[in-house]
Amino acid sequence: AGLLGGPAVGIGAGLIAGAHRYFLGGFTAFSCAFSAVAGGFVAGMLRKRLQGIERVPPLLTFFIGMGIETMQMLIILGFAKPLGQALKLVEQIGPPMILFNGLGIWIFVLIIRSVLREEERTKALQTQKALFIADQTLPFFRQGLSVQSSRKAAEIIRELTGADAISVTDRNKVLAHVGEGHDHHIALQPVSTETTKKVLQQGQIAVARSKSEINCPHPGCPLEAAVVLPLVVHGEIQGTLKLYFTDARRLSMVEKELAEGLAKLFGTQLELGEAERQSKLLKDAEIKALQAQIHPHFLFNAINTIVALCRTDAALARKALLNLGTFFRNNLQGARQRLVPLNTEMEHVEAYMALEQIRYPGRYSLEWNIGEGTGHAMVPPFTLQPLVENAVKHGFKRRRSGGMIRVSIVRDKDFLRVEVADNGCGIKEERLKVLGRNEVASKTGTGTAFQNLRERLSGLFGKEAGMSIESDEKGTCVRLTFPFIERGEHAIDEGLYRRGRAAGEG
Repeated sequence: AGLLGGPAVGIGAGLIAGAHRYFLGGFTAFSCAFSAVAGGFVAGMLRKRLQGIERVPPLLTFFIGMGIETMQMLIILGFAKPLGQALKLVEQIGPPMILFNGLGIWIFVLIIRSVLREEERTKALQTQKALFIADQTLPFFRQGLSVQSSRKAAEIIRELTGADAISVTDRNKVLAHVGEGHDHHIALQPVSTETTKKVLQQGQIAVARSKSEINCPHPGCPLEAAVVLPLVVHGEIQGTLKLYFTDARRLSMVEKELAEGLAKLFGTQLELGEAERQSKLLKDAEIKALQAQIHPHFLFNAINTIVALCRTDAALARKALLNLGTFFRNNLQGARQRLVPLNTEMEHVEAYMALEQIRYPGRYSLEWNIGEGTGHAMVPPFTLQPLVENAVKHGFKRRRSGGMIRVSIVRDKDFLRVEVADNGCGIKEERLKVLGRNEVASKTGTGTAFQNLRERLSGLFGKEAGMSIESDEKGTCVRLTFPFIERGEHAIDEGLYRRGRAAGEG
């Protein structure tokens, strides 16, 4: 007791053992009682000095036991009267008690250490199991508490925990029930068991070890035991996780502790999912605000050009109005959508270039190179148009004719690769280093088009998106890479945009 619990426990156990020995009587009653208390105290002090039984070498406890028994024999010799009888007694009991009590304590400590190690091993395995289950269910609980995500998560939990049934609910209804009792525990039905209602109200774990405690209203329910845990998100109860068993004996303390750990991990996952959704909503709002921006100078210039054409070329003015309408329609549609068909984005570019061609005839042209397999691609809106506009505004500012913009789009397995190249004046090296990452101090532009585009691609696709810019005195090339996302219908006519089609044709 002293080695396990310290001085206080050792003295307490010594008092109990000493009192028992004292009332047995005999000429060694007092000395044996006193030695029991002293032995507990000495062992407790050794435990305190050695910082816990788990750190004491087992062999050392053998010598500690022998030493304390030797101390007991010396106390008997010192206090028991008459001395002759005490000496004769010690000669008879001393050697076996010293040896076998030392061995007994040594074996007992080995057992205790084995139990402690097994407990640590069990905890480690349970932790590993809980973390593995959490890792497997993370993609689903991050989506929030929905019928589909809850069912997928419940299937994984049941397979990995061995429970007979797993159920997930929100505050009002069953979202998923997998396993025994699925015939009457049905998704989208109201929560029916009293245990679940109690957990939703009080927010505390509930353990039911009988059908009556589960209190399922269905008479043929095979479930006999359950542990019901609240799913807490940001301090509020959003639902429950339930592990059911058809045999109450299978609901052990280990299963209960595992369920508690899982509930905490799942609550954290739901919080992370909520944080991600809020972040995406914020990012979407920022993207929509950027997409909705319309350059007033471009609008005024286009309107002034159309006004002038109305007096000189009515047919061209009509065509310019149609292109302006297309440009504005795509601008507004893009501000409401995260992805648009590739042909819509190309139409946006065509409308912009057609208006610029009317203002500056023959100054620049647009060439498309659309690869096979890209006809069903979905792309973020305002992916191509800002790059083409940037080339027109900055790449050709010193050119009066011969400007060429080449847009190439190819599919590379699961990715779409976009390249917008021009034969303009290029970008200075010191500006190129920060372009797309920070604003650039310049009278002609700050580089926000590149920066916004990089941030939008990163917000939509994360690390799977890439952007690079190369430039010299012969021109600039911007390359974009992001996941290929396919739509089911309305594929563009790839042949229509083959190499050689200039802006404004058709």
